Amino acid sequence: MRSTVISQGVKLTTRCEACGGVLILDTGQSIERERLRWGIEGTCQSCPVAWCEHDFGDATPEAIRQPLLAEHGPARLRLTAPEASAVPVLRALREVHGLSLAQARALADELKTTGLVGTFVEMELVAARLRHQSVGVTVETSSG
Repeated sequence: MRSTVISQGVKLTTRCEACGGVLILDTGQSIERERLRWGIEGTCQSCPVAWCEHDFGDATPEAIRQPLLAEHGPARLRLTAPEASAVPVLRALREVHGLSLAQARALADELKTTGLVGTFVEMELVAARLRHQSVGVTVETSSG
């Protein structure tokens, strides 16, 4: 079975610190091997300045995360059955975020009431872990 690649990105322009030209920034998040991956690449249109930074981890740098939220809007993860058993919900939240039991309980309460909010990729990663635990969830985006 082939897995679906989930990713989201945005291109930004800023001023190159080296020459003052236009620096193109390509930022994004994806899910790879059931982990959150983030990256940013910069290329100047006027000089040889170019760089890239990619990593895996629970927390995407805000310099990448905020442009994604601004461009695409936040996504909201909701339980399809708010009365779902707490055990698989807590297990999934602890797995994906490396949380203590108390932290997972607080996040589970938020999930059951208002839902969790983040980037589309972040919410799809949590949703996949919850679905793996047989917990029904939906991810809602502002674009539909």
